[in-house]
Amino acid sequence: MKYTNLFTVVVILLVLAGGLGQSAGAENGADEIKIGLVAPLTGGASTTGNDMWQSAVLAADEINAAGGVNVNGVNMQITLVKGDTATSTEAGVKAVTKLITEDKVDILVGGFSSGITYADSVVAAEHKVPFIITGASSPTITRRTDIDTTYFFHFIATTSDYSESNLLFVNEVVKPAIYERFNFPEDRPLRLGVLYQDTAYGAGVYEGIERVIEEYDLNMEVVAAEKFKMSEKDFRTILTVIKADNPDVVFPASFLNEQTLIVAQGRRDVGLNTIYLSVICNDDPDYYTGVERWGEYSIQDSIFGPYAIPAGPIHDAVVKFRDDFEAKWGASPSMMGATTYEGVYIAAEAVKNAGTLDNEKVRDALDELDMPQDIFAMKGGVISFSPDYRESKFEPYVQQLIWDESVGETRPVIVWPDSVKETDFLLPDWYEPGSAPAETAKPTGTPAPTAAGTSGAAPTPAAAAPTAAAEVPEEPGFGAGFALAGLLAVAYLVLRKQK
Repeated sequence: MKYTNLFTVVVILLVLAGGLGQSAGAENGADEIKIGLVAPLTGGASTTGNDMWQSAVLAADEINAAGGVNVNGVNMQITLVKGDTATSTEAGVKAVTKLITEDKVDILVGGFSSGITYADSVVAAEHKVPFIITGASSPTITRRTDIDTTYFFHFIATTSDYSESNLLFVNEVVKPAIYERFNFPEDRPLRLGVLYQDTAYGAGVYEGIERVIEEYDLNMEVVAAEKFKMSEKDFRTILTVIKADNPDVVFPASFLNEQTLIVAQGRRDVGLNTIYLSVICNDDPDYYTGVERWGEYSIQDSIFGPYAIPAGPIHDAVVKFRDDFEAKWGASPSMMGATTYEGVYIAAEAVKNAGTLDNEKVRDALDELDMPQDIFAMKGGVISFSPDYRESKFEPYVQQLIWDESVGETRPVIVWPDSVKETDFLLPDWYEPGSAPAETAKPTGTPAPTAAGTSGAAPTPAAAAPTAAAEVPEEPGFGAGFALAGLLAVAYLVLRKQK
């Protein structure tokens, strides 16, 4: 096995070595802009990957139909080239190498799975090809120091940002509702239980929780922090441990298939009747279906979702994008499809501003980008990249899941911030706070109202949620992926220096 793994690494290095010395994106008199779409078009995450491809096609078709991109007086059409990472690190490295050295793309867009992108982005760095990352959420992609990351631009919310909107919402809305009902003193810290995936993704979210509590001086304490393995299916033991620590709110750092089971098993099997938070990447139709009624009143953070659209300046653009996507492809777009759609527009704008396909000048144009927001609400109302790690900053919103009898599923309604909220947060009748052992939590006053058409009572066992993980895309391979990615990066650069 040891020699087999070594052989695999050597083969990949030889593929990389074959492309050394070749350039991409140079001016050659072409009348097209070649964008390499890096995505898992096959393999376990192919559903997400193909959604990214379809979204990129929609964006390119729109730009080309409007006359293309004016590059220093020449109208250029966009040509998309597929780079299938096949949901694996090795295939990702090969795909990006081919896009750069054979297909001669001018710019890369996409990248799903931080483990895979951590590896294949090494090739982009070596060849100095701009890479707009729209699917890998770990900030390590642009913050690593072992390679030149100045050609990488992160257009997706990163795990370091996942915790901020959730915790600020809890502090501003959920905590006061709990304390008023149970007559808790204001100086009592809110008790937070955390479950986090034993990967760089999960660790990133947990580190974000600690950072936000400290940075905003929130009166909260993490009373339980438990790890679990990626793709775990039975969370009852770990949830029982967390329940014993008496949390007021539970914050899982999980993927969609895990989140579904955590909420269902926590409510149904463990009796952990609390408010469950969920991170941005889980805002997906499959989650609302899979969590069944056990997910009612739980919280879903978002920057783009399948159902709720925030009011304001981006509303009409989001409606148009969703309608156009559904008309062309017969399905709803995902969040990572939406970021990839925007990523193609960002690439076009950067090339137009640069007035050339020269890689360095396009990179500089991305550094200086100040583009009006479109289908995502952005900090300051513009798409730009931070000067330190080249990350875009989004304006997230928070939704609460409410049971919709007409469709037999939960549906999200926006409850925060006030500027876009559709209704007030509801603390259900069945909610149980996590009193510390010396405390006695007794409701006072009138219980919070329940949603129209519901009683606020816990669902009966007949509405049991699924007990097996749903077949949905996940961001795979963090553990093994980062280990292999690190080996590839070091070996590749050593080989480069030897040449």
